[in-house]
Amino acid sequence: MLKDKTFLITGIADEQSLATYAAKEIIKQGGSVICTGLGVSPFHKDLSEKAKAFLNKNFEDFKEAVHRSLGNSRVEVLDITLEENLDSLSRQLKEEGVKLNGLLHAIAMDKTIRNKKVKPLLEVTKEEFCDTMDVSAYSLIRLTRYLLKYGVLQNDASICSLSYIAAAKVTFHPYRNISIAKAALERITIELADELGRSHGIRVNAVRFSPFMGSKAGNATLNEEDIEISNRMSPLGNAAPEDLANEIVHLMRPKSRITGEIRHVDGGYHITG
Repeated sequence: MLKDKTFLITGIADEQSLATYAAKEIIKQGGSVICTGLGVSPFHKDLSEKAKAFLNKNFEDFKEAVHRSLGNSRVEVLDITLEENLDSLSRQLKEEGVKLNGLLHAIAMDKTIRNKKVKPLLEVTKEEFCDTMDVSAYSLIRLTRYLLKYGVLQNDASICSLSYIAAAKVTFHPYRNISIAKAALERITIELADELGRSHGIRVNAVRFSPFMGSKAGNATLNEEDIEISNRMSPLGNAAPEDLANEIVHLMRPKSRITGEIRHVDGGYHITG
């Protein structure tokens, strides 16, 4: 289905990341992937030794996870908040003749979640709110802009981002700050679907997935009781990461006419009260 197609994958933190499952299925369907992870770039300024050590370890962990799960798939350093990093990577891909047929946006960050505790919204600072919005939502616009600027993202490409039900309603496992950013991400998805569909024939969709503890992100916010409750509430039970990967591949396939969708891969959890 995806033979000779190339996709940019963001958001891999470890082998159990949802983005990893999606990348595996893309490769299984004949495609290739370029994976980006947070690390030290030439565009980081005045980093402390502690910050450098953190970023270096993060990138090494990311690179090892990619190579264990996805073979020799290409990895690149990308800090989604740095315009210079995005410009440089997009220009490099253009110079190498890389043509992207799609991208997966699976990036999110929220410093108001610590040790499975969520800061009340009224206590969230402007900096925390804006940082979360920048990384988790606006980054989709920024990344797409640079890939289009250099002609790397092709006409008829597919953009897919990861969201979840808390973007639309308060759940029994409230997240607050990140939920608002995901709601913004979904609205960006819809607006870009209209804008890019008309200008480039590019499709833009988002997928809401079941609560999932397998990744670092899931472990930061959820516990086993949350998973059990959602599994009981969902008519088909919780979806598996492989279900999500199959849906992403479905949305990535060429010549589709699916765009502006907020899909649910959650066993029907979204229809329950």
